[in-house]
Amino acid sequence: MSAMKKKHIVIVEDDLDISRLLTLELQETGFEASAFATGISGLCAIRETEPDLVILDLGLPDISGAEIARRVRKTSEIPILILTAADDVSTKVEMLNVGADDYLAKPFHIEELVARVNVQLRKRGVGAVRKIGSMTLDAVRRQVFWDDEEVRLSPREFALLTYLCNQPGRVYSREEIEANVWGESLPPSSNVVDVHIANIRGKLRDAGGFGIIRTVRGVGYAVKG
Repeated sequence: MSAMKKKHIVIVEDDLDISRLLTLELQETGFEASAFATGISGLCAIRETEPDLVILDLGLPDISGAEIARRVRKTSEIPILILTAADDVSTKVEMLNVGADDYLAKPFHIEELVARVNVQLRKRGVGAVRKIGSMTLDAVRRQVFWDDEEVRLSPREFALLTYLCNQPGRVYSREEIEANVWGESLPPSSNVVDVHIANIRGKLRDAGGFGIIRTVRGVGYAVKG
């Protein structure tokens, strides 16, 4: 497996002074940090680089931080730390409901922010590596291996396999998969879940893996326990 690398944090913040402060402090603490001043550029970076954590401002010039959090949560469990001037309870509740993991109001102490980042990364590391037969799934590094060969999955395929691996042996219905991996119910005629399952099976098969995902006709899918 690949060597350990620095945790990568994406910062989406339009205040350049705050953005520079966060970038420098996180880099000095030992992280890799990338900053973006707009929601669109930040969202693209999150999807392309799959960072270990996102620090997200709410008041961005193009799309809101809340909308970014919703979109990220449809395909990923990356920890999201909200950083904003809004400090009312209703905003905090809304952000937690759309998928944020933590919330820090401005002005803030940089030491507290770094501490909160470390807490979220530690939480994510608990039970992050799952070993099922010859397959190893690392939720932190977002990697899948069959024996020693890496199986490269798309973000959605990885999210789907991770969801099935939450409880090996449990059969997940298509409706459950749609709600938790896609974040919505798909049209009854859609076969998108089946297509993604077939893609995952094909990639595992190319690495020498067979039979890890079983189909329960008329119900859904399960990872063999």
